Amino acid sequence: MSRTPAGTPHDPRGKERFNEERATYTVRGASGGSGQPDLQAGVEAIRNVVKTLKPKPGVYRMLDARGDVLYVGKARALKNRVANYTQVANLTNRLQRMVAQTRGMEIVTTNSEAEALLLEAQFIKRFRPPYNVLLRDDKSFPFILLREGHDFPRIMKHRGARKAKGNYYGPFASAGSVNTTINALQKLFLLRSCTDSFFSRRDRPCLLYQIKRCSAPCVGRIDKAGYDELLDEAKAFLSGKSDAVQKKIEKQMQKAAEDLDFETAAMLRDRLRAATFIQGSQAVNAEGVGDADVFALAAKGGQVGIQGFFVRGGQNWGHRAFFPSHTKDVEEAEVLARVLAQFYEEVPPPRTILVDRDLPDCELLQEAFGELAGRKVEISVPQRGERRKLMQQASRNAVEALDRRLAESGTQAKIMREMAEFLELAEIPQRIEVYDNSHIQGAKAVGAMVVAGQEGFIKNQYRKFNIKSAQTNDDFGMMREVMERRFSRAMKEDPDREKAGVWPDLVLIDGGKGQMSAVRDTLEELGIEDVPLIAIAKGPHHGREGREVFHFPDGREKMLPTNSPVLFYLQRLRDEVHRYVIGAHRAKRSRAITASPLDEIPGIGPARKRALLLHFGTAGKVRAAGLEDLKRVPGVSESVAQQIYDFYHAGG
Repeated sequence: MSRTPAGTPHDPRGKERFNEERATYTVRGASGGSGQPDLQAGVEAIRNVVKTLKPKPGVYRMLDARGDVLYVGKARALKNRVANYTQVANLTNRLQRMVAQTRGMEIVTTNSEAEALLLEAQFIKRFRPPYNVLLRDDKSFPFILLREGHDFPRIMKHRGARKAKGNYYGPFASAGSVNTTINALQKLFLLRSCTDSFFSRRDRPCLLYQIKRCSAPCVGRIDKAGYDELLDEAKAFLSGKSDAVQKKIEKQMQKAAEDLDFETAAMLRDRLRAATFIQGSQAVNAEGVGDADVFALAAKGGQVGIQGFFVRGGQNWGHRAFFPSHTKDVEEAEVLARVLAQFYEEVPPPRTILVDRDLPDCELLQEAFGELAGRKVEISVPQRGERRKLMQQASRNAVEALDRRLAESGTQAKIMREMAEFLELAEIPQRIEVYDNSHIQGAKAVGAMVVAGQEGFIKNQYRKFNIKSAQTNDDFGMMREVMERRFSRAMKEDPDREKAGVWPDLVLIDGGKGQMSAVRDTLEELGIEDVPLIAIAKGPHHGREGREVFHFPDGREKMLPTNSPVLFYLQRLRDEVHRYVIGAHRAKRSRAITASPLDEIPGIGPARKRALLLHFGTAGKVRAAGLEDLKRVPGVSESVAQQIYDFYHAGG
């Protein structure tokens, strides 16, 4: 559990203030001419940087000729650490390749090596350099929040920065585990989960009260003192004092039964069952462990898998497997240490972190995590007892998760090879972009792009396109607009196609011959003729899955057997872009439903809009109002009144 008032180490605003005290500067070495890999040019560039350094702690970023970050490192003494890269004979092949690409460096000095370690983790997550071990996990961990600032605090799921005041419990491994726990906690403690605005509008209990998952404080079915008692019990339960809470409820249930208050006794019995459900759902026995995270590493076939268990108050709050990238030629213990540094850059560290091996710079990690948590953090390798059994279970899970990953990747690699052969591609695509659009009779039209790689969907690169110029019901025009905007930007950002992730290796379009022609012609007008294009259309019996027709730019059509794994994979890509574009379209429609005509008036914000509606009643009456009437509205000056009047009467 963590509390997060503003300015604590977990507060992003406090972190920004902390960063401002650092000294940052950039040093460029010899460019090496064309910027092609040149080991001697890289060494010379680093030597030029070393001349400017002092033996102070800090973080260094190695840059290539375009200024992209190749590697982020930290050092207790920058001058000594960076100078090591000039000793080429002592470097691994991987580091020699990195030095050969280096043409400059950015240096950030810090007050301590622990601070440098934390800053290094921030930079790695921000820049994702190709020579750093990367924790590939773009999903933030969910927490349970008991939010304060209200007489009757609510229980809710929370992701992202912990800015709201209240008690945070987590991390949980997944949104599903949080939702299940919150549902059980509502039955156990009857805490409200509704928003403050919903709470304030109630004049009778909602359905949650009827199904015994809320105590209905909104309509006075429980007073503040009674609700505070439930809230204290919830905090105690989530902090690991579940036995004491259960015993208290048991005594209350026995007393109610003795008093022949069977309705209350039945309600307390249901609460006890909810407590038993939460504890019985623990797949891992974490009794006696307290607050701890458990990490075990497995390596096989050139890949690394790390299993994490998250235990709070002796309760297991889920587990997750991580598969870091760029781990080749890196010691396993070093991989685990780098993953931990990046993991706790976002998640508050517990008091205890259990690992399955001794870590390099263990004391430094403890110091850095202690700074983040505001208290002592211990990293240890369990040797006996329950902690040792828990570590053995984590190790087994790490091996099993990695085996599943290798099996899946082997199958996926085969599918990708067969897909490349079927679609007549020169090589297996590393980046696949899938496009679709959605509208209702041309209204609220949205285009969408989803991106997939060899390891699945890359959701942080999805894009939405609000259609601006295409005509109503012109599906082909909408697709042309999306393609023109997408690839015009690609040509501006990377005309030479040197940057990874800018240009696709395959473009899939949801549609038939018409969409294919629209996309092909648009790209030809931009001078792009070498991006593979395929359109996916339903077959002759429209709506029958498995009869999809694949249209090629030259007009040819091909089909796959209905039981083909390649067909299933391509259908999954198409279904994902369907899901994404329909969600974007629905969100746009929802915003339009709640929009007001007053939103179109330049310079009219929420406060003035509210004042106008309170004064006139409707947006139509605002439109019909005279200039003098507009001037009488509280908070509307003469100039603003004139602006509103002119907006509606410009033509008259």
